[in-house]
Amino acid sequence: MTTTYRGRIAYQGAPGAYSHQACIDSCPDFEPVPFATFEDAIEAVRSGTVDLGMIPVENSTYGRVADVHQLLPESGLHVIDEAFVRVHVNLLAVPGATMADIREVRAMPVLLGQARGFIRDNNLSPIAWSDNAGAARDVAALGDITVAAMASEIAGQITGLTVLARHVEDNDLNTTRFLVMSRTPDYTRRGTGPMMTCLIFQVRNIPAALYKAMGGFATNGINMTKLESYMVGGHFTATQFYAEIEGHPDDRSVQLALEDLGYFTSHMALMGVYPASSARNSETRN
Repeated sequence: MTTTYRGRIAYQGAPGAYSHQACIDSCPDFEPVPFATFEDAIEAVRSGTVDLGMIPVENSTYGRVADVHQLLPESGLHVIDEAFVRVHVNLLAVPGATMADIREVRAMPVLLGQARGFIRDNNLSPIAWSDNAGAARDVAALGDITVAAMASEIAGQITGLTVLARHVEDNDLNTTRFLVMSRTPDYTRRGTGPMMTCLIFQVRNIPAALYKAMGGFATNGINMTKLESYMVGGHFTATQFYAEIEGHPDDRSVQLALEDLGYFTSHMALMGVYPASSARNSETRN
């Protein structure tokens, strides 16, 4: 049976990547399309080659995906949704290999960091790879029983590798958060639950500018869930911020907070509005 898609969605990595899993789970009506790098995936959305992008931004164990956070402010794209994917880390090896054979494990640094305990306990040498599913593909092609990959079970199925150890992540609630990106914003949607707004801004070069800029959110009762800083143009004196807040730009309290923000910033722009995922406050993201 042929699946009829209503669009295409870009992700970084080879087929079987966790981003691939996020596309299947969260955007089943869109055809997942792999790209080698985050830059390539973002550019595919920007150019119209695909309709959407599935971009990972942070992991509950490892923290933020640093490369992506540098790309987001200048991407020109807009956030229209978020997705949380429970990340199960599996040790994959060529058929016939045993746990006693494995000496080296390959995966992205962000995934290796989520299974430090397992790697240490089994005296494995971690080798950073460009993407996890790509590591599985390369291990399969290598055919060496001493080399394994850490990746999803989907990657193992695609590449023909055997799962030697399942769910070896250090944290039982290990979860990655993704942003769904589009060329155009959609500020009209109202979910049945809370809404999220993300924005970028650059503070003016005045004393206590950031403290003053944040004051409007506090006085108007707006909860800020994320604040990230970036250097602008390689200068230490120019800092840009990426922020996520609870609420919709049409909410009066949000409008007042953004008005206050404007007094202390030289640049401010909305990056997206989307319904808060029900998994955002879940204690059991299974």
